[in-house]
Amino acid sequence: QVQLVESGGGLVQPGGSLRLSCAASGFTFSWYAMSWYRQVPGKERELVAAITRTGGSTNYADSVKGRFTISRDNAKNTVYLQMNSLKPDDTAVYYCNAKRRDPVIDREYDYWGQGTQVTVSS
Repeated sequence: QVQLVESGGGLVQPGGSLRLSCAASGFTFSWYAMSWYRQVPGKERELVAAITRTGGSTNYADSVKGRFTISRDNAKNTVYLQMNSLKPDDTAVYYCNAKRRDPVIDREYDYWGQGTQVTVSS
């Protein structure tokens, strides 16, 4: 079965760093664009970072540019989010997402992990 499992979340002080990992299984990882989203209770989910199938292109929310780095290792079926210079506003549940479009049957495949909590506080 398809599974995305996030890890690496936790409590960190402002200015600190965390590295999130998302381990994928049950599908052909290299066929999927990967991304990280985050959500605060009562607010809509927002895109944090995205990376293309081969890792050749990335995209970031303005709020995290210069601080976060998304990367992937297709041999390990894993996508990462390196978070530096963390701020209290980065506190959220972070979700891993896999997305693929099949043009032959015009269908989109969209998978989500269970999320991992990141708390930035003194």
